[in-house]
Amino acid sequence: MTMNTQGRESAPTETTGTAPETFTGNRALAIEEPLLFEVGRVDNCGVDLPEPDADCASRLGSHARTTPIDLPGLSEPETMRHYTRLSQKNYAIDMGLYPLGSCTMKHNPRLNEKMARLAGFADVHPLQPMSTVKGALELIDELARWLKVSTGMAAVAMSPKAGAHGELCGMMAIKAAHAAKGENRSIVLVPDSAHGTNPATAALLGYKVVSVPARDDGTVDPVAIKERLGPDVAGIMLTNPNTCGLFERDIVEIAEAVHEAGAYFYCDGANLNAIVGKARPGDLGVDCMHINLHKTFSTPHGGGGPGAGPVVLSDKLAPFAPLPYVRLGDDGFEMVENPDEASRDGTTPFGRMVAFHGQMGMFVRALSYMMSHGSDGMRQASEDAVLNANYIRVGLNDLMSLPFGDRPYMHQVLFDDSFLEGSEVTTLDVAKAMIDEGYHPMTMYFPLVVHGAMLIEPTESESKATLDLFIATMRDIVMRVKRGEVSRFKGAPWYAPRRRLDETLAARKPILKWEKPGPAEISPGSEAAE
Repeated sequence: MTMNTQGRESAPTETTGTAPETFTGNRALAIEEPLLFEVGRVDNCGVDLPEPDADCASRLGSHARTTPIDLPGLSEPETMRHYTRLSQKNYAIDMGLYPLGSCTMKHNPRLNEKMARLAGFADVHPLQPMSTVKGALELIDELARWLKVSTGMAAVAMSPKAGAHGELCGMMAIKAAHAAKGENRSIVLVPDSAHGTNPATAALLGYKVVSVPARDDGTVDPVAIKERLGPDVAGIMLTNPNTCGLFERDIVEIAEAVHEAGAYFYCDGANLNAIVGKARPGDLGVDCMHINLHKTFSTPHGGGGPGAGPVVLSDKLAPFAPLPYVRLGDDGFEMVENPDEASRDGTTPFGRMVAFHGQMGMFVRALSYMMSHGSDGMRQASEDAVLNANYIRVGLNDLMSLPFGDRPYMHQVLFDDSFLEGSEVTTLDVAKAMIDEGYHPMTMYFPLVVHGAMLIEPTESESKATLDLFIATMRDIVMRVKRGEVSRFKGAPWYAPRRRLDETLAARKPILKWEKPGPAEISPGSEAAE
């Protein structure tokens, strides 16, 4: 039997008129979701609890509560539906294209999830006896080996929990290396196109941050670096490919100048996804670099963790890597936990950054990605990421403006707002209009060196059909700007669950706590529901 697909429309027919308001406020099956406090009732309870002992209050003494706790109560189905509906409002890479520049929102293969859920990894506990976690330690060591080989570095610190945490780790290693030589250098150079965490990390460690301006072509000028180098400079924090989506072609010259001055080269690894298998940071003169496993090796991204930000280190910084670390001992893999044990390895760790070793789930996912792709597959992923970004560039370069000219970019393409000049439409307005079209907006107003920046990173995960639709959508948006449909943009988003926020008010006077409305504020509808 074959399915009859003839004569049936796959798109809704055109309707006329304005849709009527619904009684519930819902839109078809898109259900409005109030807070638990607004749907639950204090006299409801989802579970059956035994009556407390009669003398319970006397045992609590002065700690006994004298007023109702005033928490909402819901049945089990009501609770389940509430959280399920909330989960449906969470836009993610599983929902659609997520072109957030410099954040690499790439597909997370389900194979990674399957491996991470194996009991031997998912149930491992940091306080288990060492003899029971040999396999987990071997996996960490194997992941470390892949990271070192792919970056051309001598060592890796696996314990940092995120990219910024990795930055801190790398810069602490640099500080320890200078201290070991009896030096107390006070300055760190940071290009003005850097991620904001770079100067923040340097400042947190007590360094004075000296900015380095970008050239007109968006890259760092080695001459500007050399002018700022001196005996007080501890190092440089440079991103490559940089936040403008451009490869720093003078990176080797910059590294040599930094080393000649006795300083170290920290490379922000946020954009490693563009060069894996193509270039090794160690070969370029980098001394340390954090690796966002979520950006380059497909572990889940965002949400505040759990994350992992390993830091690879050159042979000059390897002795200062933090505790703990994994080594192969006489009885198999083991974890080195204290400085005395490390001294027998000839190392002098700068200390310890976290209680335990790292996030096992992320380690398993990253290694699964590496081993399933192989070195050739990861190189292909990098090439495809760059190809996709430039496919978008070419698809939009006649309508949108490129601040550094129409030239090849790396894994992300950067537009500015010159094409909006005189239209009254801003970068923010364009981003809001993208939401109506079903796209998470690109990164806006970053990097700061470009006015009205729009940083688009499609990643290697997206198909040509997806990119074609995105390009067509952006072209339609730009043409609406050029036709003067200003009100359409100023009112966007029109179809999101919530309309545009007053972002200034939200930032300056945030409401972070729900307050129960007084009787006069409760709507008649709410009273009827009671």
